[in-house]
Amino acid sequence: MQSSHAAAKVSARFDDPNLIAYGGLEPLVRLAERCGLPELTGELVRLPASKDGTGSFPAAKAMALIAGMAAGADSIDDMDRLRHGAMRRLFTGVRAPSTLGSFLRSFTHGHVKQLHAVARRFLPRLAAHTPLLPGADQIAYLDLDDTIKPVHGYAKQGVGYGYNKVKGLNALIATLSTPLAAPVIAATRLRKGGVNSARGAGSFAAEAVRTATACGAKGTLIVRADSAYYAAEVIAACRAAGARFSVTVRMNASVKEAIATIDEGTWTPIKYPKAVWDAEEERWISDAEIAEIPYTAFTSKPKKQQVTARLIVRRVKRLNPAAVPEGQGELFTAWRYHAAFTDTHLPLADAERDHRRHAVVEQVISELKNGPFAHAPSGNFQANAAWLALAAIAFNLTRACGTLADTFHARSTCATIRDHLINVPARLARSARRLILHLPERWAWQHAIEALFHAVHTPPQPA
Repeated sequence: MQSSHAAAKVSARFDDPNLIAYGGLEPLVRLAERCGLPELTGELVRLPASKDGTGSFPAAKAMALIAGMAAGADSIDDMDRLRHGAMRRLFTGVRAPSTLGSFLRSFTHGHVKQLHAVARRFLPRLAAHTPLLPGADQIAYLDLDDTIKPVHGYAKQGVGYGYNKVKGLNALIATLSTPLAAPVIAATRLRKGGVNSARGAGSFAAEAVRTATACGAKGTLIVRADSAYYAAEVIAACRAAGARFSVTVRMNASVKEAIATIDEGTWTPIKYPKAVWDAEEERWISDAEIAEIPYTAFTSKPKKQQVTARLIVRRVKRLNPAAVPEGQGELFTAWRYHAAFTDTHLPLADAERDHRRHAVVEQVISELKNGPFAHAPSGNFQANAAWLALAAIAFNLTRACGTLADTFHARSTCATIRDHLINVPARLARSARRLILHLPERWAWQHAIEALFHAVHTPPQPA
């Protein structure tokens, strides 16, 4: 590819009032309205009245923030991208970044909880209006994890050094997925940077389970987590809410003693379909052995908090060629063990494989940290907590648009959906009292965008 004209014959002018950079925002906002997001926000988020109107029109301001995040905004100043060309003709309620920043800074802890309530009610509506969670009535997975969002400077509230020795804020995330569906965010919670991972995880897990059930996860629901959430409170919350659990255990003395009782003849060899990188051994692992035994956890706690379930153990050979003299064979095999505590009824191989798929939550965290949560955009802690809650809503809304487009975008990342379906340049025209978006000719994903437009503009079927 090369320029078709001489440099002197090409110029640029920002003078067309009919252009829009994000033509795909129209069906996205239409879908949010169809699922009642503005009404939910207006009903549940009650900010205090003020002379400058900061707490007024929370639905319009929340919708502007969500739309901006869906278009790629990762800071408050980035919300200015919504105020160009014909955006004010296509949408109403577009607010300036300064107004949106004041709106976020007016949030207290209670108002953030109100925003969480909006997210909890909105996700089931999305699932009812779109094929967001196919197969949830059979089996669904709820994955818990937290991450440290690094921040810099000393002006941000709640900053501390977390488990990875990085200064930042701690974001607790719960994702909901099925074997047929990409994950969506069921719940979020922003915490101080130095907090213990398991703090408040029991109530958080119970909240996420209730949301998953409201989304149609009426069959087997399995809560998966890593060893940071191996705690009696988390397990008790899962069981009380009617969910199964599959949690990585810490290799303490009790677990090691239980593993030592496994009969050597019960180990079953497995081979990974894809090799796994072992950071400690600095090598790729492509095979292992698995076994299981009954195990009673939390024996140091009162009897009612003790739990007896399955301990699923995976072992891999511990290789250290540098420690073996040249020409000397292996005297005995040394193993590294990884164990998960679960009460699922899946066969051993399926239970072990499903537990390893807990890593899907890392994909969502990565998308958030490379998207709307690339920054904690305010020095105010509650403003950042509200921002994270809105980012989760924007994530789920973007994912829902992908499911309405085609099967490829139903499993794509939000960045791909944004690039293909949302950030599409358009020219706004009016004909016969109708608005028409003229999109680029021969756009590679034209059929997906047409399917999305048709799905959200077709009148809903009567119940």
